[in-house]
Amino acid sequence: ASAAAAGRRREGGRRRKMAAAAAAALRAWFWNERFWLPHNVTWADLAAEPGPPGSGLQYPRAGHVLSAFPLALGIFAVRLLFERFIAKPCAVNLGIQDSGPHRAQPNAILEKVFTSITKSPDGKRLEGLSKQLDWDVRKIQRWFRHRRNQDKPTTLTKFCESMWRFTFYLSIFFYGIRFLWTAPWFWDTRQCWYNYPFQPLTSRLYYYYILELAFYWSLMFSQFTDIKRKDFLIMFVHHLATIGLITFSYMNNMVRVGTLVLCLHDASDFLLEAAKLANYAKYQRLCDAFFMLFGVVFIVTRLGIYPFWILNTTLFESWELIGPYPSWWLFNGLLITLQILHIIWSYLIIRTAYKALVRGKVSKDDRSDVESSSEEEDVTSNSTKGVFSTSSNGSNRINGHVASGQWTEEE
Repeated sequence: ASAAAAGRRREGGRRRKMAAAAAAALRAWFWNERFWLPHNVTWADLAAEPGPPGSGLQYPRAGHVLSAFPLALGIFAVRLLFERFIAKPCAVNLGIQDSGPHRAQPNAILEKVFTSITKSPDGKRLEGLSKQLDWDVRKIQRWFRHRRNQDKPTTLTKFCESMWRFTFYLSIFFYGIRFLWTAPWFWDTRQCWYNYPFQPLTSRLYYYYILELAFYWSLMFSQFTDIKRKDFLIMFVHHLATIGLITFSYMNNMVRVGTLVLCLHDASDFLLEAAKLANYAKYQRLCDAFFMLFGVVFIVTRLGIYPFWILNTTLFESWELIGPYPSWWLFNGLLITLQILHIIWSYLIIRTAYKALVRGKVSKDDRSDVESSSEEEDVTSNSTKGVFSTSSNGSNRINGHVASGQWTEEE
């Protein structure tokens, strides 16, 4: 028995050594200097202090990004407090009620079908339910619409979510502008690559970068609890690409150009959230103005400044000054992924504006989080502002000005 126990201990020790060796090999592979850093640069070079002893200066280190996780939890906690004690009172003062769509009439048979079988029954099932309940098919269809909408978030919930994002985007944008205004690389992008990667990390740059990273981690987590829209996958890819960009650019000290990317993206985000807030509060013309401004800023920054300023320096100026290496390709690949998303969103914005302003007709929102319950309900819900009239096929027509509800749901 003792011999068997000794054999098991030796086997266990051998397995632990193999696991440790495998972990070490994986770590060495992942942190391969020839992947992350330019030629003739090592991690030991970046571990040294760039300034005199006691100066407090240092280069970015991979371990710094771990501080983003507790900060992301803190940001999420601040968000909950903000929405409850600031955003909600503001919404109430603006007359936004905590009431959702019309609730479906209680019916045990239809509720069982809805929860256990399907939320959108086909024609054959509708006919069967019609005979079983002695209800008109149209009435059953309306019941399922009401029941689906019943689980949708209220306007108050959407207002609080948008107000939080508006506050953060606006604050971080002005912080970034104030910080970058005195940064030499803001005025000359070639400064991003001079003496790279031996560029000291200042405290203001560190806080700006880690705060942005923590916020996007909080968005990644909260995306599964926030309002669900049809571009969920696109937004998920966007958050992944953004987190990847911030993390990778920090670890190999591409933080200078990273700050330019972050600030450029923040320039239009708060305008979209402002348009949503005006829409939820039923300030129609203000909503229209904010969305038009958002569209202009978005297209100028994402289709103009981003490719001709950011991509130009990351692809061409960096190639000239430091040359390409493996993580350089990864970094630029992520930047190009963002540009593809910019083109998709710009198309959605232009298409929506075209329908609203030129054709004067807006079809159902591609990203709408609440369905139209019925033709009669559409007329009732929109008649208070006189914005829409409902045609015989249920499509919404614009009277007098654009349908901002459509615009502000397309991020």
